[in-house]
Amino acid sequence: MSAVKPLVQALDERIAAQLEACTRCGACVEACPMPPLVNLPTPSPEALITGVAEWLNTGDGPAPARRWADICTGSGDCIDACPEGVNPRFLLTMARRAIAKGREPTERRALGKSQFKKMSRSVRLLSRLQLPPHLLERLSPSSHPELNSSPDVIFYTGCNLLKTPHIGLLCLDILDRLDLRYEVHGGPAMCCGILQMRGGDDENSLRQGTRTLTQLAAAAPGHILSWCPTCQLQFTETTIPVQGASTSLEMTMFPVYLASQLERLKPHLTVPVNKTVALHEHPGTPGVVDAVRTLLKEVPGIDLVDLPVPKIGYSLTALTAVPETQTALLTRELDAAKAAGVDVLVSVYHTEHRELAVQAPHLPFEIANYMELIGAAMGLHREDTYQRLQAMRDVDAMLEASLPTLTANAVRLDDARATVAEMLNDHVLPIPQPSRRP
Repeated sequence: MSAVKPLVQALDERIAAQLEACTRCGACVEACPMPPLVNLPTPSPEALITGVAEWLNTGDGPAPARRWADICTGSGDCIDACPEGVNPRFLLTMARRAIAKGREPTERRALGKSQFKKMSRSVRLLSRLQLPPHLLERLSPSSHPELNSSPDVIFYTGCNLLKTPHIGLLCLDILDRLDLRYEVHGGPAMCCGILQMRGGDDENSLRQGTRTLTQLAAAAPGHILSWCPTCQLQFTETTIPVQGASTSLEMTMFPVYLASQLERLKPHLTVPVNKTVALHEHPGTPGVVDAVRTLLKEVPGIDLVDLPVPKIGYSLTALTAVPETQTALLTRELDAAKAAGVDVLVSVYHTEHRELAVQAPHLPFEIANYMELIGAAMGLHREDTYQRLQAMRDVDAMLEASLPTLTANAVRLDDARATVAEMLNDHVLPIPQPSRRP
């Protein structure tokens, strides 16, 4: 038996235990924002969750249950609603796994491998497009020499944060200012395994996730601070629970930890940031939005306003299964921000920051990540190179502007060209076109 087989078995046992505890009462369905949002036809809430159980038990089931699993955006309302302590979000994730496993094993492996290769190449080239080697090295484990004792924290970047590396650098700048000893881990070599799991290749997903957890455990951290909400959910709801007693790792989202250090942080927040700001919110990762709000309220000069728009999902990418809803909610939010007269619309995660950065030149307000505002209050600044390059909307202009960095990182222009073209198309909303004169 391969080393990963017991983990797959443990995952199946976890699913079975959750299903046994589930009474099929339908409370999770009633709490979920998605069925009414997309007019999902279903005979009853009880029938919908029963259909999910059928998919998990047999690998087949009714179409409405499959659709519900497909459109799950990970908001997590279902978890609090369950009277039996079941995690319906996990069951829906595993229902998608069951659906994906309807493909042939070779197809599942090929799909996971293809998606991982595409992501890895994009991360590698976009980070090298923006940062010179000495700054890129700061976001690499090799830049932090072995300490005589365990670090205070491990900053786990995940993979795609490196596409907007200025955010990661600001995280490190603030850890430095707080005099915390840290190590940095992440990048495609330390992926959480989500791409393989989505493709139905659970063996390679668990193998990759376990390898990453082993590397994190070797650092013996007091805290693992994760940035990416997808990594957080994949590890805490899937990979770590099946490890059993073999791991005691706990992961805390970066803003949640930073908010817990508020008394330590406050003396450094001395520079006024006189802005009216609103948050682009996704509530699916517990405590994150509340933590960001707590942090921003401590920044002198900030007036934080709420936008009257639905807050759905754990991230913007979680809405890709419902593209019309994703587009409609983004459009509604931008209109609400305009109506509220905000100075800055603030992203929490890297994924929505990339989307909003594309729209920035056509908006009457700024786009910034919350770490930029906290950094500004501490006298810290890192250029949002991603936003600057996206504003050019031209591959040749972007490559020319990045030539010194590409050269320093030994990246060939031909290798970078295709990735830059993909970068220009990395958005959900259409780019406003200048109006023609009559």
